[in-house]
Amino acid sequence: MKDLLLDIRYALRVLWKSPAFTLVALVTLMLGIGANVLVFGVVNAVLLRPLEVSDPQNLYEIRLKPWTAWKLLTTSYPAFEDYQQRNTTFSALAGFDGYSGGRLRWGDTMKIVSGYSATGNYFDLLGVQPAVGRFFHEADVHGPNSAPYMVLSDGLWRSAFNADPGVVGTTVRLGKDPFMVVGVAPPRFHGTERFVWPDYWIPVVNHFDAEYLRDRTGHPLTVFGRLKPGVTPEQAADNLSAIAAQLAKEYPKTDTGVPLRLIRPGLYADEGDLIRGFLYSVTALALLVLLAACANLASLFAARAADRSRELALRVALGASRWRLVRQLLTEAMVLSMLGGAAGMVAAGLLLGALGRWGLPGYGMHSSYSDLAVDIDVSVYLVALTLTLVSGLLFGMIPARQVWQSSPLQAMKSGPVDTTPGRRLSLRDLLLGAQIAICMLLVTASLVAVRGMVRLLHAPLGFEPEGALLAEMDRSEVEGDWPLEKTKAMIDALRSTPGVTAAATLNRPPFSGGIRGIPVFQPGTTELTLNNSALAPYRFTTSPGYFEVAGTRLLRGRDFSWRDTPTTPYVTIVNETFARKMWGDTPAIGQRFIFLEHLREVVGVVEDGKYHQMQESPQSIVYLPLSQSEQWFGWFVVRSDRAPNEMAAVIERTLSALEPNAPVTVQSWPDALNVPLFPSRAATVALGVMGLLAAMLAVTGIFGMAAYNVSQRMKELGIRVALGARTKHVMSAAVGRPIVLLGAGSLVGLLLCVFARRLLEQIVYQANPRDPLVVVGAVLTMALLGIAASAIPALRALAVDPSKLLREE
Repeated sequence: MKDLLLDIRYALRVLWKSPAFTLVALVTLMLGIGANVLVFGVVNAVLLRPLEVSDPQNLYEIRLKPWTAWKLLTTSYPAFEDYQQRNTTFSALAGFDGYSGGRLRWGDTMKIVSGYSATGNYFDLLGVQPAVGRFFHEADVHGPNSAPYMVLSDGLWRSAFNADPGVVGTTVRLGKDPFMVVGVAPPRFHGTERFVWPDYWIPVVNHFDAEYLRDRTGHPLTVFGRLKPGVTPEQAADNLSAIAAQLAKEYPKTDTGVPLRLIRPGLYADEGDLIRGFLYSVTALALLVLLAACANLASLFAARAADRSRELALRVALGASRWRLVRQLLTEAMVLSMLGGAAGMVAAGLLLGALGRWGLPGYGMHSSYSDLAVDIDVSVYLVALTLTLVSGLLFGMIPARQVWQSSPLQAMKSGPVDTTPGRRLSLRDLLLGAQIAICMLLVTASLVAVRGMVRLLHAPLGFEPEGALLAEMDRSEVEGDWPLEKTKAMIDALRSTPGVTAAATLNRPPFSGGIRGIPVFQPGTTELTLNNSALAPYRFTTSPGYFEVAGTRLLRGRDFSWRDTPTTPYVTIVNETFARKMWGDTPAIGQRFIFLEHLREVVGVVEDGKYHQMQESPQSIVYLPLSQSEQWFGWFVVRSDRAPNEMAAVIERTLSALEPNAPVTVQSWPDALNVPLFPSRAATVALGVMGLLAAMLAVTGIFGMAAYNVSQRMKELGIRVALGARTKHVMSAAVGRPIVLLGAGSLVGLLLCVFARRLLEQIVYQANPRDPLVVVGAVLTMALLGIAASAIPALRALAVDPSKLLREE
């Protein structure tokens, strides 16, 4: 122990005497280790940490066997009851709907909230205990509107009710419905979705009306359950799939019979595959950054060991063993690694703390859907310590090996000289080449991400969000019917508002979820069962003028008209994909099909677009006229030539004047697209940071090699200049080797990036490392970095004074 303390003190003195080297090494380690700790902190919070429920390993979510977007919910309430009663593999099944929300009122206070409606056994199945009061249970549910109870989240309880335990037993109003607060959830509990923090929970029987609870066409519930002992997920999936097939026979008009499967809850259902692929791929790239940092430091330490060869030889002559010197060098590496790791841990901790306070942008439409509980636990510290120790060993073993194989007698005679012949590759050359290859890979990956983001921003959406605003009206508190004339009056009021150039309405904008495939039947079909359907397109209901407001191109035919009423023939507009799948090359205008029990004639064809995800394949779409539909869900699209922040308040006042009881939420359409664009933006930021770190490491690596090469060959360069060598020859002797390594390493890095295309596709939209702009950009970037890193050593070599060097010699 005493020798170890002496080694540490000596290592600190040596590092203190070389402040420039120590600072560069510390910053390099801080960036490499800090980036990995930061990435692992997010991976730990999203993928590794168990859910805050009892026995999370035995909790499974039910999904359709084909991959589906998470907003495409899976189960109707009657089907859920059938699965619950008929299955033989689950000890319990529960369900929830995440689309509850509205204005919460108590006393004279009002707050916009969003939450869950859940089945009666929701809390019992999850095995959580209330922090205050109680939860609702299965015994509280006795049919539609039988359980007007609400459980508050800890966050809402503290922010809105000042953590007052006396709130239990009070009555609040959600929309127009009264609920009694019966309890408060524990602080860390927020259901089974990691990114979702509901404000409250209410029984599903008090969220939907009696008719919807009997409806098998809607699929509002996400269903999960616990397996019985000894049952495997595959057996449970087979059991549920058999029930689904039987239900399809019993209810052929509504139930599809699609096989089911089980997944782990927590990551937006099937979206978890994308999230896991993204995070693991970013982790791999972060490890490459650390590997490049270790190669950089190994090269620098090897150069320092060569410079200290006479010192080390003297210590051997005075009786020190080779193992003693190796231990000293390893101690210096470990001390430096511990200091750099501590700095990286502090930086990563600050960033993780910021993420924990502010959250990550999520995938939902409300702010409570944008949180992620990120904090530092024991596993993060252990990973940071492991990375620190491994890094120290990686870059410390190189100089230790070099000293172990050196000749003390030769070092005493010649002093610190470059032991590398000019034409032979040394270990330092290989380290620099590997570092440049990794850096080229990361720089190319960052440019691939930028190109992917550009492609995404310019991808055809089927509408033009710029200059448009979305206004959502919550009709949950409006009593009575909503006549069509009232909607027309609102559209007219918006159109007459100064600054508004066009206005229309639709049932739900793209990317907001809540839409599902509805079967289409050929004319003359009598058995309207799902097996006889031709297609199952998504449905949008719009008012006349919507396509003009949205910027959707009407390719053929006409738009809807207010003269399209229930007393006239039913009409529809379809997109190109629907027309192609339904009729091939036959013109779609005038064709007919049965949809929602009405024979409809196609009067128009519009361009394709995106509706659920930016990466989705072309989807079939049917548009119905508002004037021939029974329901309207309260979304307005307004196009204006004024700034969105100016128009938002104007639109809200205009609509509220016509219906004061309906809250209005206005946002620009581009802001609404932040949710679907978030994955690509996150990929661009993540890979951009990796590329920046790689560029910094490339500069320090090339500069270190060039500067060391020049310093060790100053006498030779002076002789060359004295003998009349040309400038290009001096430059070649001074920085030729680093430039050659830059070219070779960059070529290898480009090839590695091509082979890593599948990994990049997990992160980047339409990743293409062979894109000419990406290749040219990466080559130019590395060339500029090489020139910048070699400039100072090259200028020093050109400024050599032969007479001064010879006098010193």
